[in-house]
This record gives sequence, structure tokens and C-alpha cells, in this order.
Amino acid sequence: MTSVTYRDAGVDIEAGDALVDAIKPLAKATNRTGVVGGLGGFGALFDLKAAGFVDPILVSTTDGVGTKLKIAIETGIHDFVGIDLVAMCVNDLVVQGAAPLFFLDYFATGALDVEAARCIIAGIAEGCKQAGCALVGGETAEMPGMYAKGDYDLAGFSVGAAERDALLPANVQPGDAILALPSSGVHSNGFSLVRRIFKDAGLTWDSQIFGRHAADVLTTPTRIYVKPMLALHKAGLLKGAAHITGGGLPGNLPRALPADHGARLNGPWAMPEIFSFLARTANVTAEEMLRVFNCGVGMTLIVTDADKSSEMLRAEGEQPFLLGHVTDQPGIVVEDKDKLFA
Repeated sequence: MTSVTYRDAGVDIEAGDALVDAIKPLAKATNRTGVVGGLGGFGALFDLKAAGFVDPILVSTTDGVGTKLKIAIETGIHDFVGIDLVAMCVNDLVVQGAAPLFFLDYFATGALDVEAARCIIAGIAEGCKQAGCALVGGETAEMPGMYAKGDYDLAGFSVGAAERDALLPANVQPGDAILALPSSGVHSNGFSLVRRIFKDAGLTWDSQIFGRHAADVLTTPTRIYVKPMLALHKAGLLKGAAHITGGGLPGNLPRALPADHGARLNGPWAMPEIFSFLARTANVTAEEMLRVFNCGVGMTLIVTDADKSSEMLRAEGEQPFLLGHVTDQPGIVVEDKDKLFA
């Protein structure tokens, strides 16, 4: 009887070992104060006291990249998805006043492509460096029969901490200014609709839009807002924030507001042209665009002093703009929303 091996069943242990060796320097480059040990243990250790916290509250998040992964798989462009994965997690931490401390990933595929996986994890490491958190571990699962050839999935997990008296939102009041930090494009939400629009219009990822390949436009990574927001929070200027992901502004901004408060937003505002392109191509209503996409606003900030906050954010490399203000009536009102995608 012929002996059967794990490789015969579709799992290549040597490829997995090669990937671990390839990513060790990537993870090491994200090291930060508080990390205890390195890759290779059964779990990752973190010392909150060494990181400078006195009375910390832990904050945790998990997320994925959604069907934006299909573009990566279909084009072979993988370097952006790791940044997206980190961004979706750490941006959700910082809106609660938490500094991201460490990150873990879960990468699953049918048959391990070491170079593609290394590229993906290099993006994760880059995202961690942008966020100031450490890549402390993860899991690579090779599962033949579970995924079509070339397919893979990603999930991310991040843990942050905030001092107990510095959690957000805090003391949000009617009249507080709402600043917007621009998005780089579609980010990582709404891609099922993007893919449907492209399919119905007969467009491919190689199609030219705005003088660029559609794939280049749509694979722009999600922006990571952690460092400028932590600077603003440390200065005592940040009262609340909302990461604008699935659900758009109407679905996410209320999460930073008291239940009996709302917001009035000053439309129209400038946004990447991909949003008008999507709206025109499929005749998508303004209401649908606003509840599916970020529409040019990656993060909203509720601040105590709009001018001082804007000055500090610009010094951190951001381009904030005044989006609106908090009201004493529930609901998000967008003025002149029909002009947003003209």
C-alpha cells in the first residue's frame, strides 16, 4: 500500500514554515513598548504597565476586508489588503479613545501561495506601523477543498487600551462642531455593490476610469487615522468620533452621539470622483450612496474647538474640513444631498 502524506491531502507544512520565516522580520519591525517575547509561542504577551498605562480599560475589535478581496484575487494585486485589514480594526479602536497595542491576523486559503501570503502579511505589517501597534501573531490555515484555487480570506483582531477617564465619546453637546477627515476612496465597504455596478455596466478591473485602471482606483488602501486622532485626544480637543464604514454617515455617526442627539451636515462636500462615477453609472440615489459608502468622509470628529482642532490635524498631515454640527434632535440631516454626486 502506498503511503499517503499530508502534502498528498493538499497541505504543505514546509510552505507554512517558509511563510513563518518570511514574515518574522516583518513582524519584528512593528515591535512596540509592552510586547513581551516574539512570534512562535502559543499566545502573545503584552505588558500594559510597561506601555505606560496606569488605570487602563482594554478595547478589542475584529473585522475583515469584505468582498474587496475579490479584486485582489482576480487581479493578483495583494499588497493593499493587509493595510485595509488593519485599518478596519484600529480605526474602530481609536474612536473609543484607545491606542492600538497589538494585532493578530487569520489567513485562510485552499493551497498556500507563499509569495502572495508574504505580500498580504507585509501589508498587515505596514498597517501596524502606521497605527503604532505590534503584529504579535496570527494563524495561517491551509484548508484544501474549502476554497477555490487562488481564493483566500482574511480576518483581523486588534486590542487597544485607554485610561479609564479618557474613553470616548464624552460630554457631547448640541452645537459641537463635527470635522471630517477625508477618505482615500471606497475604503473597504460597499464592494458587493461596486462589483454589481461594474458587472451590469460591462466594466472590468482593467477598464479605464479617470485615466487609470479601475483596479488601481479601487485598491487604494483604507486610510489609518490613529496617530492624528490620538494627538487630538491627548490635547483634550476630541469629544467623540465615528469611523465611517458600512452604513455610511447615517449608520455610523449616531454611534458617537447621545441617543437623543443628531447631526446636521453641510452638503455638498468634496469627495473622490469614484463616488460620482458609481452613482452616475448605475443611477444610484443619494440616499443609497450615503448609507452604503463613506462618500469621501473616512472619519468624523466631534471637537471642542474646530479651529484649534483643524490646525492641529493639519500639523499631523491631515486635511480636515468642517462637516456640520451636533443637534438636539435624533437623526442625521444632510443638506443639499442631491448635489453631492452631481
